[in-house]
Amino acid sequence: MPVETDPRDLAARYVALWTEPDQGLRRKAIEQLWAADGAHILQPPAEIREAAAGLGFENATLEARGHDALELRVARSYQEFVAGGEYTFRPAGDAVRLRDVVTFGWEMAPAAGGEAVGGGLEVLVLDGDGRIRSDYMFPGA
Repeated sequence: MPVETDPRDLAARYVALWTEPDQGLRRKAIEQLWAADGAHILQPPAEIREAAAGLGFENATLEARGHDALELRVARSYQEFVAGGEYTFRPAGDAVRLRDVVTFGWEMAPAAGGEAVGGGLEVLVLDGDGRIRSDYMFPGA
């Protein structure tokens, strides 16, 4: 029987990870959230998909699998979007769970507050321990 995980709590912990400045705490959160072989699968922005199609790739997706790769992915996102102090991420407050799937929206907003400047949809597939087995990210959705 799968572990009961509150979807709003999971969404809050997931989004908080992407804004965590401490590398050690980020790693700990990754290990708590994801299964050891868990994957983060990203639908890349349109310009990357178009460039891939021009090279003959029908389906361009980006994937980080395992705690080490996930740590690198989260650290890179933190450096690009959050570390400078201009933006932060926040859950959209719409997390729901159906069996082993959790979906929620997230927003990228000015760190000083205000309206979102971006966001997306997250679809998480959980394992029997309530950890993320597959994490499908759809920026701009």
